[in-house]
Amino acid sequence: MAKVKQVGLLAAGCQPWNKDVCAASGDRFAYCATLAIYIYQLDQQYNEFKLRSIMSEHKKTITAISWCPDNPDLFASASADNLLIVWNVAEKKAVARLDNTKGVPVSVSWCWNSADGVAFVSQRGPLYIWVYRSPDPGVTVHKEAHSFLSDICLFRWHPTKKGKLVFGHTDGSLSVFQPGSKSQKHVLRPESLEGTDEEDPVSALEWDPLSTDYLLVSNLHNGIRLVDSEALACITSFCFPSAAASVQCLAWVPSAPGMFITGDSQVGVLRVWNVSRSTPLDSFKLKKTGFHALHVFNSPLAKKAQSSCSPSKSQYTSSTSEAVPPPTLSQNRSFSLPPGHAVCCFMDGGVGLYDMGAKKWDFLRDLGHVETIFDCKFKPDDPNLLATASFDGTIKIWDTNTLTAVYTSPGNEGVVYSLSWAPGDLNCIAGATSRNGAFIWDVRKGKIITRFNEHGKNGIFCISWSHKDSKRIATCSGDGFCIIRTIDGKILHKYKHPAAVFGCDWSQNNKDMIATGCEDKNVRVYYLATSSDQPLKVFTGHLAKVFHVRWSPLREGILCSGSDDGTVRIWDYTQDACINVLSGHTAPVRGLMWNTEVPYLLISGSWDYTIRVWDTRDGTCLDTVYDHGADVYGLTCHQSRPFTMASCSRDSTVRLWSLTPLISPLLLNILTDQPWEKIIGNTDTAMVPGSPPLLCGKVSRDIKQELDKLSFDIRAKKLRWFSECFSPPGGSSNLWDLVSVINGQDDSLLPASYSKGVMHMKHLLKFKTSEAQELTIVKMSKFGGGIGAPSKEERLKEAADIHLRLGQIQRYCELMVELGQWEKALSVAPGVSMKYWKKLMQRRADQLMAEDNDDAIPYCVATGDIKKLVTFFSGRGQLLEALLIAQGACEGNIRAPQSSAGNHTTNDVDNRQQYQSLLHKVCKDLAEWYFQDGCSVLAACCHLAVDDIELAMSSLIRGNELELAACVGIVLREAANQSTAYCLQLLARKYMTNPTWELSADLLRMIPDNHVLLAKLCAFYPGSAAEINQLHERCGLPSLEECKALAGEAVNEGDLFSAVKFHLLSPEPEVALQIGINHLKEQLAGSDWTVDDVQPILDLMSYIRTDRLITTKTTDQLLKRREVSVPLKIEQLSVELDAWRACAQANSIPPSECQREEFSCLQRRIQPSHKGALLLCGADYVTGSNLPSHSDLQLSCFTGQRIQGPVFLLEDNKSAISLNDALMWAKVNPFSPLGTGLRINPF
Repeated sequence: MAKVKQVGLLAAGCQPWNKDVCAASGDRFAYCATLAIYIYQLDQQYNEFKLRSIMSEHKKTITAISWCPDNPDLFASASADNLLIVWNVAEKKAVARLDNTKGVPVSVSWCWNSADGVAFVSQRGPLYIWVYRSPDPGVTVHKEAHSFLSDICLFRWHPTKKGKLVFGHTDGSLSVFQPGSKSQKHVLRPESLEGTDEEDPVSALEWDPLSTDYLLVSNLHNGIRLVDSEALACITSFCFPSAAASVQCLAWVPSAPGMFITGDSQVGVLRVWNVSRSTPLDSFKLKKTGFHALHVFNSPLAKKAQSSCSPSKSQYTSSTSEAVPPPTLSQNRSFSLPPGHAVCCFMDGGVGLYDMGAKKWDFLRDLGHVETIFDCKFKPDDPNLLATASFDGTIKIWDTNTLTAVYTSPGNEGVVYSLSWAPGDLNCIAGATSRNGAFIWDVRKGKIITRFNEHGKNGIFCISWSHKDSKRIATCSGDGFCIIRTIDGKILHKYKHPAAVFGCDWSQNNKDMIATGCEDKNVRVYYLATSSDQPLKVFTGHLAKVFHVRWSPLREGILCSGSDDGTVRIWDYTQDACINVLSGHTAPVRGLMWNTEVPYLLISGSWDYTIRVWDTRDGTCLDTVYDHGADVYGLTCHQSRPFTMASCSRDSTVRLWSLTPLISPLLLNILTDQPWEKIIGNTDTAMVPGSPPLLCGKVSRDIKQELDKLSFDIRAKKLRWFSECFSPPGGSSNLWDLVSVINGQDDSLLPASYSKGVMHMKHLLKFKTSEAQELTIVKMSKFGGGIGAPSKEERLKEAADIHLRLGQIQRYCELMVELGQWEKALSVAPGVSMKYWKKLMQRRADQLMAEDNDDAIPYCVATGDIKKLVTFFSGRGQLLEALLIAQGACEGNIRAPQSSAGNHTTNDVDNRQQYQSLLHKVCKDLAEWYFQDGCSVLAACCHLAVDDIELAMSSLIRGNELELAACVGIVLREAANQSTAYCLQLLARKYMTNPTWELSADLLRMIPDNHVLLAKLCAFYPGSAAEINQLHERCGLPSLEECKALAGEAVNEGDLFSAVKFHLLSPEPEVALQIGINHLKEQLAGSDWTVDDVQPILDLMSYIRTDRLITTKTTDQLLKRREVSVPLKIEQLSVELDAWRACAQANSIPPSECQREEFSCLQRRIQPSHKGALLLCGADYVTGSNLPSHSDLQLSCFTGQRIQGPVFLLEDNKSAISLNDALMWAKVNPFSPLGTGLRINPF
């Protein structure tokens, strides 16, 4: 099983160079980065788009994609390496490839006459048609579409007129072809170009869906025209408000005949037009940067029907649903935007889905990198900020908790190869470029403050800011020099190499030592304290150029180097020698990273698309990760979170990984309170080959020092601090904050970040109110904004919204008046006093809700209709909003206006209870949303926010965060006892292998009533008789021979359970099976048995060692099914399975009466016999289950479907199931689904 766990993914942005790079069909949309296609799909349950898959088989820039009009599962893509691929999205695989397209296809489209034909064209034609499914898949040439005089930008088939076709050219002209008519080449150039040879490329081209001949065409400089392709005449030229506006893209709006939208190329302005008017009807500024591509969904996306509709109606509205009365419009809104969703791609790589009717983003992926990411580094004083440097000329800074961009470097620097943070909290980044030298970007000021040009126009491959001496920066370049200078540009040293220098790294122990990697295959070490420009040491051994070099942070004098020969070499500076060669990569090595806590762990990334984790003590590869879709360039981890790693790649993604599984026994040593020497050690002890991992870095030392100062609460703090150090970002700190709130910690000790996450219900209002006040007060500072900083108005609006959701209506009114939105302010005013009520209140909140219009919210809050509002938000998937409303109601801030004074206290108490249950329900929904998104830790936070400890623990266990759950459970004490015990049992099962048996026993010993659990462990232990007796003694159990005698006594006394238990612990465990199976047969022969009757003995017997079964003669007959013959009929089991499926799963056909009876009988059987038993409901879903990987596609032997997320390989090393399925299987049946009798251990 993979040891490195993927926990986060930063998707790439949309590339801004080719035309047809976004497409949509049904409930999916797709866009292209440079090398991969990202597919998003609507999650019907939560009404939001989620990344479903990343298609990456193209090795060069993707030039066009096109969705099949007849089959929403198929689309085609083309790339600059003359490759055309047809993909099946549902199966996430390529179904056909055309390897030589005779030129780079600039545009691709499915043929009008066959679902199996894809047409493509490159520069001057001809148009090729590839019928990929015919018996002899061949490529034919269109009879007329060839020999053009100008290059082709794009082409479009007519959607209804078969065979009609138009091409747009770079000279601004069009060429039109249709069967049975004379072809028209190079016609309809914009008038201003006639007679000149100026170029004005066609930037967009779309047929009018309601006409056979009309066509919208836009030229980059000459704007948009509606032309008649038959009469070859221009019908309308559309005028822009300013001469500066130019159009990059346009799309018809299918739901509104005659309407189309355009995107400006300079600024992100979306304009709405109607063919009947030459000026735009309306325009919206959606973003600062210009549009690149637009695509409107064909059918309006299904919105969840509001619960006010009658249940018999279909759940989703469609284009044929009943009409609603038209909205009453104010003067300034003389028309309403058509309903529809536009996929918008921008020049800066941003991608979004804009709901035109509601005027809001349904999804926005702001600011992705659009090209290879060469380097990534965590900010030294903040493990939540990660900087990335890319071929696209920018450095971006990301928040790893929310996976969003928070800053981007100003301007374009060409190609940025490398970056280095300034030490400490200086908040500057040094960047190295391919042609423009190096620079320092001051992140806070948002500008470049220094440039270094000593290398001229030569590429700088690596830049490194010294962390021991913050005044020094090193760069190395293709000119053969490694230059050390001060930050103000004074050159200290120029080290000349015989060839290009690719990598340099400052020693972590000696501020005057630096190593370099050179094209001449050598590694050099220089000492700055001397005036000599000669290296102190030269290490030879690599067979090709050396790229990066890295000093070990924990072992003085040790450094590693990665080379184009595919190896990583470890050098010992003190011995002048290469002490290890790590072989395994099949291509040049680029990324290199030492772990900052475990001295032998080294990680490398390569052009073979993999990341490898090495144990440098003996050179073994501990794990290989295949999830990137292209060359892996950068690897980084943060000192205070040493087991979270980020990687970046030519596939334009950044991925986050947890390395914790590599050292998992360590956290359990902390959990079971082992002595410090089993947790923290020195590097010499840790480097002994084969010894268990030890922590040797700064973080662990600091934690131990802090613990040594404490006099109470030591265990809780120890568990929290180490657990946070081991956990990846994504909620673990939030979870621990909530645990301490529940345990009664003083609020003043909560960190500033607490209010940004999931808060406990008692704090929600307090913090949100202060946030609203802050937003009201904040004046815009000149730089403070970061990306797309909100204006004063936007901040006031946000503040108003928070006050409103908290029921502070008067404050809302004041802010609305300040913003000039009188109508809203007045209509909400009755919530403050009844004087305004009669004048203004008969409003149309219901109609606004039916139109899915947010304007309905203030009316509902003012009239105190909480339930309707919570339903409204929940129905739209806005669970965080619903949560705020419900909490506001619980605290009595939102209530219906009273028309007369009277005694309302009893009423208030009833309402309060009703709101309390509403709050719990919303928290549950929100938790489930996080859980389905692969964030089980945040799901647990939602449950803790309303003090539901059991459900919080259940979320962690179902997310397989067992170590974290056990730590949290121990700190929460009695309230979590049951869940903690179950958690420790699962962990003990995980470690029932060599060499961790004792650890497993220690875990079980932490559980009260652990006698049977320890017996199972000893029964399963495979040592010699002496070793087994030793373990028995350690677990407080009798020896083998004594157990045999005790088993005999138990049989005589009729104590079946003890008889089976002691036989399992005796030298002849197989005897236990005969006794146990006979007992089970008797139980199952009756009709009223329950799971609780048979499960304890079955579970006990399952701990017999498989090898004992195979070696003993007496069990031969037990392995033959006929001999065992359990009194359950296969036919009956089928009936029960059908009944369960019919009743438990949502089906269109209601279950029959007899199926209902079977179902209730089954339910009776599985009911626990004692109250308060721990019940885990719902599927398991581990972190990363929703992250698409590029690795080999595995099909599940359970479902036959492709596995999304982590895979669990079964014992034949061929069959696979998803890790989620494996966890659920193992919890109810410890044996492999392959029926080999081997136990599986997916924990």
